[in-house]
Amino acid sequence: MRPRSVRARATLGATAVVATALGAASFALLGILDGNLVRGAQADAERQALATAATAAGGGLEPVLVPGRGIDFLQVVDARGRVLAATPNLSGSPALTPTRPGKPGTVRDTWKRGPVRGGQRHRVVQVTTVTGGGLVTVYAGTSLRQADTADETLKAVLAVVVPLLVLTVALVTWRVTGWALRPVEAIRAEVAEISERDLHRRVPVPRSQDEVARLAVTVNATLDRLEAAGIRQRRFIADASHELRSPITVLRTQLEVARAHPDPALWGELVSGALEDTVRLQDLASDLLLLARLDTSEPPPDTPVDLAGLLREEVRARRGGPVPVEPDLAGEATVRGSTLWLSRLVANLLDNAQRHAERRVVLSLRVDRGRGTAVVEVRDDGPGIPAADRERVFERFTRLDDARSRDEGGTGLGLAIARDIATRLGGTLDALDAPRGARLRATLPLAAD
Repeated sequence: MRPRSVRARATLGATAVVATALGAASFALLGILDGNLVRGAQADAERQALATAATAAGGGLEPVLVPGRGIDFLQVVDARGRVLAATPNLSGSPALTPTRPGKPGTVRDTWKRGPVRGGQRHRVVQVTTVTGGGLVTVYAGTSLRQADTADETLKAVLAVVVPLLVLTVALVTWRVTGWALRPVEAIRAEVAEISERDLHRRVPVPRSQDEVARLAVTVNATLDRLEAAGIRQRRFIADASHELRSPITVLRTQLEVARAHPDPALWGELVSGALEDTVRLQDLASDLLLLARLDTSEPPPDTPVDLAGLLREEVRARRGGPVPVEPDLAGEATVRGSTLWLSRLVANLLDNAQRHAERRVVLSLRVDRGRGTAVVEVRDDGPGIPAADRERVFERFTRLDDARSRDEGGTGLGLAIARDIATRLGGTLDALDAPRGARLRATLPLAAD
């Protein structure tokens, strides 16, 4: 029976709170009103009783008593139960109570049925005093008819007003929450209509500038990211298909030539070409597999890695290459990640630098303890990267010099993989301005001590 919609729950909650508050307020109001009226009646009765007791103590008591304002009856009884005086409406009546007080004092009580006016409640004050003839008790009663009438009237009013107020609150809450949730329903309906082919669509943003408007902005931002991811995925698939088709086509051509011309003199050249294209396919497949792993939501590796030692190993592995790598390693640094990922990051940066450098490549390491980062820079003396292309070089399958990169074995994925690794490990990779050549800087967070 629990309401499932936010609108129904909000209405039920508001109605329950208001009903509880109005119920408590109604009971409190009835209690306060009844208490005030009863205290007023008691004050009148007590004043009359004390005055009559003083008259009796002074010996000036008359057999017939005249009631004061608001007093319904008076009766004076001695210790033996004889009625000494009374108001005309109690003339000839016996003592009001059979009990006799044993000492002077004042007693206040409410009688459900008084001796006069039928079933009306009475507030009775009993004052016992000492006279020349012994103890005398004065009974003074005043009707609570006014209090009872006010209580009944107030109860009747509350019985009508409180349900109307509760119903009004329920209706207003239902309408207001419906008005407030209407944009949410519009957002839900629009999102429900968006499929993988309609990621260009956006949800309506209300002009209220409230939480619902911020929700719509957030949903649209999420759709922007989904659309961009879809575009990147389709572009990646198209580029990967194109990159795979080229070496496969060349490899097939070489095999067809070898089959059509079974000349042993040509086999060496054909096999070398086929092996080169096979290696290119293998490298491309490895890059694509690594990119697929980097794109997953699995947590990145988190083991301590000696970055300085890893860089030294990379430098030693490239000795004797066409372009030497000069190390400039200042200090030691330990970062969190994996040796495989960090080696691939550095190798891709050095491969890119050696592919375009003329005479030298510099690999440097700086440690910034204040910021808790290790900074790896790779600089070369090649043609450099134009300012307009410093972000584009990190896109997948991007080649600024497409023909030369293909001849030298580049797939256009090296820098994209390097940036993805740096980002997954909590760092950054950027192309910076340099006086000459290219300058790539990777910033990685240091491992906690």
